[in-house]
Amino acid sequence: MKILYVEDNDDNIYVLENRLKRAGFAVVVARDGSEGVTMASAEQPDLIVMDLSLPVLDGWEATRRIKAAPETRRIPVIALSANAMAGDREKALAAGCDDFETKPVDLPRLLGKIRSLAAEGPAT
Repeated sequence: MKILYVEDNDDNIYVLENRLKRAGFAVVVARDGSEGVTMASAEQPDLIVMDLSLPVLDGWEATRRIKAAPETRRIPVIALSANAMAGDREKALAAGCDDFETKPVDLPRLLGKIRSLAAEGPAT
């Protein structure tokens, strides 16, 4: 299973990319929202883990664009937020995210969400 991880923080990329690879996933990384949109189309990942606070194009808008494009709308997106505030989960879901996770990432919980979304298959 290929995961696109959209994140701009080098430390976060290092930690989560390595943990996901050790869990058996192929991981490609985009470092801003615009690159995330482009890579979602080019890479056709099975799932996207999307930081919401990104340069160039934030994760909210990147997700909206991914979900609006016919070639990427089926890809499940899990939003990540370090500064989760009341209403952020609902805002992420309204932007098109399929689930929401806070940082620091609880890996077993995130892996459960990834596996659950993968088992559901592509959204229509």
